[in-house]
Amino acid sequence: MATKKAKAPKRKRITFVIESEPGKTVSVAGSFNEWSPVKKVLSDKNEEGVYQGTMLLEPGTYEYKFYIDEAWCIDPRNPNFSPNEMGTLNSVLVVE
Repeated sequence: MATKKAKAPKRKRITFVIESEPGKTVSVAGSFNEWSPVKKVLSDKNEEGVYQGTMLLEPGTYEYKFYIDEAWCIDPRNPNFSPNEMGTLNSVLVVE
């Protein structure tokens, strides 16, 4: 009797975007990458201060923040946030 292999959840392409001053070092960190600000550095392709990067994420709820020149900030484009254990807020993303 053959057993059916469970299908892995389909990952979705999620693009993170934040505006800041040109020339900054910007990344996104969250529950999807162990909160490591070096794992997903965003790029400012036109050098106009619009930083973006795309990740493939499985369905689920994730908390994240942007890391701009060693300062953490929530996503100003995302109205969903949750308090964290540091006494600040994390942005919340739901991937369906």
